[in-house]
Amino acid sequence: MIHQFKLNGYNIVLDVFSGSVHAVDEVAFDIISMYESYTPDEITDYITSKYVDVSKAEVAECIEDIEALKESGKLFTEDEYADLAFDFKKKNTVIKALCLHIAHTCNLNCEYCFASQGKYHGERALMSFEVGKRAIDFLVENSGSRKNLEVDFFGGEPLMNFEVVKQIVAYARSIEKENNKNFRFTLTTNGVLVDDDVIDFANKECHNVVLSLDGRKEIHDNLRKTINGSGSYDIIVPKFQHFVERRGNKGYYVRGTFTHNNVDFTNDIFHMADLGFTELSMEPVVCSPDDPYALTYDDLPKLYEQYEILAKDMLRREKEGKPITFYHYMIDLTGGPCIYKRISGCGSGTEYMAVTPWGDLYPCHQFVGDEKYLMGDIWKGVTNKEKQDEFKLCNAYARPECKECWAKLFCSGGCAANAYHATGSITGIYEYGCKLFKKRMECAIMMQVAKSIKQ
Repeated sequence: MIHQFKLNGYNIVLDVFSGSVHAVDEVAFDIISMYESYTPDEITDYITSKYVDVSKAEVAECIEDIEALKESGKLFTEDEYADLAFDFKKKNTVIKALCLHIAHTCNLNCEYCFASQGKYHGERALMSFEVGKRAIDFLVENSGSRKNLEVDFFGGEPLMNFEVVKQIVAYARSIEKENNKNFRFTLTTNGVLVDDDVIDFANKECHNVVLSLDGRKEIHDNLRKTINGSGSYDIIVPKFQHFVERRGNKGYYVRGTFTHNNVDFTNDIFHMADLGFTELSMEPVVCSPDDPYALTYDDLPKLYEQYEILAKDMLRREKEGKPITFYHYMIDLTGGPCIYKRISGCGSGTEYMAVTPWGDLYPCHQFVGDEKYLMGDIWKGVTNKEKQDEFKLCNAYARPECKECWAKLFCSGGCAANAYHATGSITGIYEYGCKLFKKRMECAIMMQVAKSIKQ
């Protein structure tokens, strides 16, 4: 399978199953598009009539080059992974990451919050140290021989339970050596409670921090409000700037959400860059189509244009020595994830789970509160094996709609939670998200092509 597209002056050919990317001229681009469906004579007649300065000998030479690439496994390669996909998921997986819902409460009242202002459609709650300690033990017990383990502190707003966060980290560090484990912690925060103590702790203990900011003041304040209804931009931006300045070269992301209100979201990304933030992510809102801020199909052409504007501007910034990183454009065409990861995706429900303040297990944070997806708890382990088996079979080859999709080994079949909320099935397709994802991948591939050509 191949995927061909034109972007930013480049004619790009992706060989899906080998991962090879080719930047070619117009003639080769057309010949490749005809190669599997037409005879050499038919191709030659068409090309020489379309391009009057191209000879039959040049067409023949190009066809020979294509055949050589095919022979070497870099073009028109066969899918060797389809028969392996379900075997991958039948393996006895270990748990490598937990999302600890340290606080089911929040000090903001964001209108688009999927977690119902941090309560997850239930009661407000804070995780106790005893539950957090047991969650760490559960992860160690179920991680097999895996050394590196991930723990995300999530909410609600995790800093509303900061003392317990610190206690859990201290406990995890105290048992690392004896269990041959290495914990990597991530903290996601809205910034309201960030102070020097939080910054010192995060810089010492957190492999990554995620800072929530939607961009321009008027955009951010429209949906990310305090409990009393005022905007939070002026409260958090100075705190985030101070945080990032002190963080040095340690990992962080400033993460925003764009909605129908700001389909020109590149202006929000550029605003965040102007504030001094270089590690950026901007996610499309996922909500009911009836919500006033929901993205519409009429928004798609504008969003496609925005992704292209962003990619081109990032290339310009890099050339000028002032690069920024955009999370969704971070792809590695030379190595990248192993084929297991590219087929199976994030591992929700199998390798990754969310833990509620009282110790219940869910496949990920977006399923918390949905009793159909209660997997068990941190004392008894995973008891809902039927649901876990569903997630084991949730991969790039589980969805019929993905069969002919060129992007499936980049998205691994997409987000199970988004599919579930859009279709009622974790093996469904969130069509809108697919369209945006494929555009992002084209932009990311184009950027890699542009960089390699200019090296």
